[in-house]
Order: sequence, then C-alpha cells, then structure tokens
Amino acid sequence: MGRDERPWNFLTIAVFYLFSKLYEKKRAFYLNPVMLSIIAIASILHLTGISYETYMESAKILSFFLGPAVVSLAIPLYKQREIIKEYSKQIFAGIVFGGTLAILSAFYVAKLLGGSESVLLSIAPKSITTAIAIGVSEKIGGIPALTAVLVILTGIFGNAIGIEMLNAFKIKDRVARGLAMGVTSHGLGTARIILDDELSGAVSGLAMALNGVLTSLILPYLLKLLQ
Repeated sequence: MGRDERPWNFLTIAVFYLFSKLYEKKRAFYLNPVMLSIIAIASILHLTGISYETYMESAKILSFFLGPAVVSLAIPLYKQREIIKEYSKQIFAGIVFGGTLAILSAFYVAKLLGGSESVLLSIAPKSITTAIAIGVSEKIGGIPALTAVLVILTGIFGNAIGIEMLNAFKIKDRVARGLAMGVTSHGLGTARIILDDELSGAVSGLAMALNGVLTSLILPYLLKLLQ
C-alpha cells in the first residue's frame, strides 16, 4: 500500500458519509451525497494540485469494489424473480420504448441547440452505463471522453432528483419506477432507488443491463436513419 492510498480512501469515504448524514436530515435534492461528494473531491484535487490520475491510483480499492457492487444487484433480482417474470412483457416493452426515447430525446435536443455531429454522436448513448457507452461512442464516431462525462452527469441527475420526479408525477407502480430509473440513469439511479424499494431496485438493475445491450445493438442503425 502506497503512502497516499489510505488518506485518499479515508477522505473519499468520510466525505460521502458526511454528506449522506446531511442528506438524511434535510432530504433535499440539492444535498444529494453523490453529487456533493464529487464536487467536494474535485474541488480538493484542484486546490491541492493533485492530479486525477494520482487520486484514482491511490483510491483504486474503491474502484475495485464497483465490480462486486454491480454483481450484487443479482441478489434482489433473484429474490424478486417471480414478480419480474409476471411483468416480463411490460418490462421488455418499457426497456425498448424507454431506451429508444432516451436516444432520440438526447439526439434531437442537442441538434436543436446547434450541437456538432461529434457532439450528437457522443450524447446519444448517455443513458447507458459508462463501460458500454464509451465503447458504443467510439464505434459510432463520437468522442468517448465526452460521452463518459455525459453518462456520469446523467447518472448524477437521476440519482439526485429521479425519485422526486417520479413522486411529483405520482408514479407509484414499483415496476414502473424501477424501469424509469434503470433505463434513464443506469447505475447511479439504480443505487438510489434500491434503497427506496427492493423490487424497484431489482427491476432498475435489470433495465440498466438490458438497455445497455439494446442501445449497443440498435444505436448504429438508428443513427443512420436519423442522419
């Protein structure tokens, strides 16, 4: 273990813990612990002159646990398998419709705002998980780095206000709530809603995975039609 590894691990965990406690008291979307932790860590790195690469190298153990965390989503999925089987047709239809709408809405909003072709291609896969989105972006001629930023921002946005928006629109069905979060805001959205309801979290995790597969398959062909 390097000299700087433990301090950065501790700092990251401590910052997130403090913001989580603050969020528990106020429950305001602008106090979302994920969003505030990212802002705080980025600010600390900027002020101290520490590079992002140095930070990631020292806090790599936290990145390592992302893999097991994603795999652990299979546990609620297995526990809720009977209900998921019952709603399999609705879930499949929701993923196809929601995934396609996520692509089209992002593409046309960016186009209306005057986005260049590279920006349009980079923003199209923004609603799928980062690892898949970067590969898709590279394949269709987008800018992988820009896509990664857009994916992360989408996840933060969904994590911060996704449930609040579902509540505002009075969407109470647990399967529908999970579908909405998983299709639109992938891992961070799933991490948020699974704390709210296990069934919604299981559906969200499934939707996140299947939407990534769907988008990677249809996006190149869909973009040919759009262009």
